[in-house]
Amino acid sequence: MADPGDTTNPFAPAAASSPWDDLPDDFFLSASISTPPPAPIPSTSPRAAPAHRSASLPPASTPSAFAPASASFSDPRRLAPPAPAQHQPTPLHPSHSLPAFPAAARSAVADVWPPPPGPHHSGSLPEFAAPAASRAHRPPRRAAVRDDRPPPLELRPRPPRESQANAALRALACCRAAPSPGAGAHLWAAGEAGVRAWDLADAFRPPASRQRWGDEAAAPFRESRRTSPALCLVADPGRGVVWSGHADGRIMGWNADPGPEVGECLAWEAHRGPVFALAVTPYGDLWSGSEGGVIKVCCGEAIEKSLVLQREEKRKTSFLVERSSIDLRAMVSDGGACPLPAVDVKLLLSDNSRSKVWSAGYLSFALWDSRTKELLKVLNVDGQVDTRFDILSSQDLHCYETKQNLFAAPKKEKARSPVGFLQRSRNALLGAADAVRRVAAKAGFGDDSRRIEAFTMASDGMIWAGSANGSLSQWDGSGNRLQEFQHHSSSVQCICNFGTRLWVGYMDGSIQLLDLEGNLLGGWIAHSSPIMSMTVAGSYIFTLAGHGGIRGWNLSSPGPIDNILRSDLIDKEPSYKDFEYMKVLVGSWNVGQEKASYESLRAWLKLPTPEVGVVVVGLQEVDMGAGFLAMSAAKETVGLEGSPNGDWWLDVIGQVLKGHSFVRVGSRQMAGLLIAVWVRVNLKQFIGDIDTAAVACGLGRAIGNKGAVGLRMRIYDRSICFVNCHFAAHMEAVSRRNEDFDHVFSSMTFSGPSNGFLTTSVSGSPAQLLRGANGSRLPELSDTDMVVFLGDFNYRLYDISYDEAMGLVSRKCFDWLRENDQLRAEMRSGRVFQGLREGEFKFPPTYKFEKHTAGLSGYDSSEKRRIPAWCDRILYRDSRSSPEIESSLECPVVCSISLYDSCMEATDSDHKPVKCVFNLDIAHVDKQTMRQKYGEIMSSNKKVLYLLHDLEAFPEANISTSDIILQDQSPSIVKLQNRSAKEIACFEITGQTPNSSGTHFSGFPTWLKVSPAVGIIYPGQTVEITLQHGELRSQGFLTGPSGNGSGGDQDKAATLLVRVTGVYSTAGRGHKIHVQHRTRSGTFSSRGYNFSDGFFGRV
Repeated sequence: MADPGDTTNPFAPAAASSPWDDLPDDFFLSASISTPPPAPIPSTSPRAAPAHRSASLPPASTPSAFAPASASFSDPRRLAPPAPAQHQPTPLHPSHSLPAFPAAARSAVADVWPPPPGPHHSGSLPEFAAPAASRAHRPPRRAAVRDDRPPPLELRPRPPRESQANAALRALACCRAAPSPGAGAHLWAAGEAGVRAWDLADAFRPPASRQRWGDEAAAPFRESRRTSPALCLVADPGRGVVWSGHADGRIMGWNADPGPEVGECLAWEAHRGPVFALAVTPYGDLWSGSEGGVIKVCCGEAIEKSLVLQREEKRKTSFLVERSSIDLRAMVSDGGACPLPAVDVKLLLSDNSRSKVWSAGYLSFALWDSRTKELLKVLNVDGQVDTRFDILSSQDLHCYETKQNLFAAPKKEKARSPVGFLQRSRNALLGAADAVRRVAAKAGFGDDSRRIEAFTMASDGMIWAGSANGSLSQWDGSGNRLQEFQHHSSSVQCICNFGTRLWVGYMDGSIQLLDLEGNLLGGWIAHSSPIMSMTVAGSYIFTLAGHGGIRGWNLSSPGPIDNILRSDLIDKEPSYKDFEYMKVLVGSWNVGQEKASYESLRAWLKLPTPEVGVVVVGLQEVDMGAGFLAMSAAKETVGLEGSPNGDWWLDVIGQVLKGHSFVRVGSRQMAGLLIAVWVRVNLKQFIGDIDTAAVACGLGRAIGNKGAVGLRMRIYDRSICFVNCHFAAHMEAVSRRNEDFDHVFSSMTFSGPSNGFLTTSVSGSPAQLLRGANGSRLPELSDTDMVVFLGDFNYRLYDISYDEAMGLVSRKCFDWLRENDQLRAEMRSGRVFQGLREGEFKFPPTYKFEKHTAGLSGYDSSEKRRIPAWCDRILYRDSRSSPEIESSLECPVVCSISLYDSCMEATDSDHKPVKCVFNLDIAHVDKQTMRQKYGEIMSSNKKVLYLLHDLEAFPEANISTSDIILQDQSPSIVKLQNRSAKEIACFEITGQTPNSSGTHFSGFPTWLKVSPAVGIIYPGQTVEITLQHGELRSQGFLTGPSGNGSGGDQDKAATLLVRVTGVYSTAGRGHKIHVQHRTRSGTFSSRGYNFSDGFFGRV
């Protein structure tokens, strides 16, 4: 049992069913307290009763020093006139930590709250309120429109996690429906079920039909057919295609203008393993990265030909595209040695400014020439050139030999192997060590904090990389590491650039804005979950959170548009504010390793009203004993839980509630502690994000004989948490009970559900990630709209004898007996359960009873004469900071207690079960209506329209010439001038090349070098763009029709598209430059073996 006796030696063994039961609870707690132990307690027995106490009649003289200052609770006594004043020593609390507060002082630190206003709370019980000691114990701030961040466009509000099973989103990309500047933009998302697309022109419109669970409030979108999980996306605006990489190794292409349904235009098997990253180069090639360091390039000409073929030929073209790809890892290997580390290629980045491609593993980069496919260098995260060579597997070696045989150059041109005999010997000796290193890197061991998580190219041509430790490093286009910045401690998850700003998304859900010099401009908390991906579309940057929500932020944020939006949305709040009302039944029972009768359960869990929509049950001592506790601790370390007794309780309670249309949505067991939640079937769609947690407070803070289990969920988008506790036993262990609560409150960390709804693995516990990244954050329990603590807290009655307590119990003088309650005294003094409240109760003490004995005569009458106590309690905190506040979007959960009682009919345990019925008013936002109001402001507010007009304006630019003729290797210069005296201009150059099929190939021809192809033009300045002819002597198989070469004397032509935009919008203007190359007689021709023609022939 929980207590071997209160009036005798607490270390005396009780009747035990196992060796562990012979040990007092103090033994389990002695090693679990990290702080110095409390001062020695002179006596373990309660002090003798004062002389005026009587076991038969309540005294009619001076009230107890612990009498509450407020008279809200009923009292059966009539107070006599006060006795003459005389000096008396201040009574000490048994914890011996602080002196008890006199009645006059207690009124300043404790209060009795009346029921909140509103029809749902009339007749509710008054509540005893403990003072909030710190910010962590106060309700969190809530608002529909927060003042600490810009108002976002909620394109897809956060869905319940359970609705995202096998459908979670992972990455974003934006692509225009056509290459023309005036075409509409679509936002694409890759997910576990395929891809989906939003037409941003419909962002503020309601869906035409009901969308599936989790997307009811999302903007209208279109979905593809179900595919293998899509892991990455990249836009190919030149072709009007969005490419997706999938877990089964396939790459799929989707029309950028999806029409009524998202249809694929091309698909092929690119890798044996998952496709982690994609990149489209300026030359139209599609690069893809997979596991084991494999990088493949699909030639742009092969893709172009496949896209123009008829639908019935797609199967054939898919096979040909697959066969036409180049394995770069095999190509750069020689003699079984490869300079690339054999780690997963998680990231690919096309440096369009210098025609290079960056690939990233865990702790290294590789730099490639996107035109020649040549490996330039391999770097580690410090910028040092990595000269280590990995050994190719036998499978990779066979692939390497096949490629060498297929594409072997003439012997006189074949390059000598850079790996000599000594190097090969060294590789053989270090092969095992390299394998261990690769496994460690892949598993996240080693210097994991410096792991590369994201990178992007800025408009000025610099490369920015983000690491797991929150640092940002700047690199130039040649792979030189320039400088490092540390603006946040959380892990970087994604980086996006537009104009002169860098947007950085972190693991803790925050966004930071930096200028191109790395200076911090601002930041805010964008999501309550890691920011997985970012992309720019229109005048917004969209962020995808780990929980699946998508928000759009104005590219000018923070700025004046945000202030107008915030003010107008607040004024329109009544139009999108909704209210819900429900009742929640919470029950707690220390079952003492027993199994209850069906009659006891029905009496305990009888629903007082059909309005009860949620039932929460917390049990203590479901299972105890040495073997079970040891096994439970071992199972916790590997993420396992449960027991036969726990399963029995879940099943039998489920049977009791099944007749009322309840279904269990979550549960958690740790040792003898069990918590479970049932909801009505008609409410299930409004309840989700079921998270659970467990905190052990027993021996070494590892044994679960004492501790807590918690269950957190979202009800109508509001976070509500229930914590089932079992704290230290014995009369004198008050300080230890207080420390148990502090430990639970500060360290409870939630994770995914154990046996509730199915969940997705994309986002774990957001709050857990917050705490992991920044230990200074508030406890997770502080960020809930409502938290309920229930369980066997084990607080006893002090300063009273057994006879006196039994006399008061027999006369049902529970109000007076409550004055000796340790829990109320500790709460009043601010030492425990700070900021929580408890309803007025009039039921008898719930401990300790003889089993199977009904009524008040069932209290312990053995030799130990245990003093009755209210060990079993239910306390809570809602969103209110004062009693008179009504439910609103600023105070979303307002609660009262309509019933707080024990079940005296249950005689199966030495504790009586207790139950509490909460009345909940919940205010929440209608996200769909709010998004429509957002759109109305953006489209009709004159101030916003004026500001948007200025932001979407782009500077005028002049081009020195629109026709270029290249002679041999001589470069030509094109000057691009920004005519504006105030505005910054950004430019990007893409290519179009006529090919043999009579169509245009999207990309630069392989014979043309353009540098820079991306950049910034400051006001009044001019940028010089160099155009030069380039040969591909040693890799002729990489040229072909895309190279526009058809003989030594034939001229070659291409069209360059120059697009100029501003820094706050993608709106811009295009210019064309026609480029021709004329080859003199006798000049070496760039025409080589046409790799794609070998498979496709002439079309």
